[in-house]
Amino acid sequence: MQEIDRRMVMMGALGGMALTQPTWAQTSPPGAGTGDPDEAIDLWPGNAPGVPVKPPVETVTERSSNPALRDRAVTGIVRPRLALFRPARPNGAAMLVMPGGGYQRVVIDKEGYEIAPLLAARGITVFVLFYRLPGEGWADRSNVPLADAQRAMRLIRARAKDHGIDPARVGAMGFSAGGHLCADLATRFDQRVYAPVDGADTLSARPVLAAPIYPVISMTPPVAHAGSREMLLGRAPNMALERLHGPHHNVSTATPPCFLVHAEDDPTVPVENSLLFRQALKEKGVPVETHLFAEGGHGFGLRGAVGKPAAAWPGLFLAWAKARGFITTG
Repeated sequence: MQEIDRRMVMMGALGGMALTQPTWAQTSPPGAGTGDPDEAIDLWPGNAPGVPVKPPVETVTERSSNPALRDRAVTGIVRPRLALFRPARPNGAAMLVMPGGGYQRVVIDKEGYEIAPLLAARGITVFVLFYRLPGEGWADRSNVPLADAQRAMRLIRARAKDHGIDPARVGAMGFSAGGHLCADLATRFDQRVYAPVDGADTLSARPVLAAPIYPVISMTPPVAHAGSREMLLGRAPNMALERLHGPHHNVSTATPPCFLVHAEDDPTVPVENSLLFRQALKEKGVPVETHLFAEGGHGFGLRGAVGKPAAAWPGLFLAWAKARGFITTG
């Protein structure tokens, strides 16, 4: 961890200590039962920025036929929020987790609620992000998910003391389209995409490390995932818009260290997405660890990797995070 980054985050955190905590009503995550989060934390007081005249209606669709194995997809997220998972023995680290879903839905179980216990068992406080979907009528559609991710990082730091978190040890992890959001946050954490609403917005949105897992990166065909591209940018984006929202075009020396995972047989998001991002990181001298698996397909998360070499990715990530000082115990 670079000392300048720690000072930057801590100065922001100290500036936010005198702030009163938000008191707006909290929205519950969908479902209740074993494995569900401990708490929900709304990102915005009142309406989220750019709310449509006719706001979307949140809908939860259960896609699994096995009642013991949930696979819920959420659309119409009108109150973006964090689902909090507290570890039994917190070690000060926190992770913002962004599930995928092609920017058409947020797949909360296999790329969110199933990831949280893995990290919490290592003492990491986990926040799963329910972010707004860009194709549902919000103003400034292409920046809507990033606005929620930036606000989430700042709110986690603003509430660090409440949750026993070191504000200089907050990372980000995302899957598929959530991997794009993770990479977008890692490269555009300081770009203003919403008007500040309270003191939390004085804090840094930069993750100390980022793990885009089988991420969408490019917004330019043929490498781009067509569905994510259309949902984020509309049907006929110009080249400038494609470049602005392609994280590999926005890497700088301030981009945090990254951990990349992809399967070479991915039929949905070509492995070239991760390779483009890796190349851009290397060119800027940003530390990057990359793991490519011959088999795994797309969207494997944890459950889909069982019995395949790709099942090694969580252990590889944890070892990398520990080597970087993010995990200090276990």
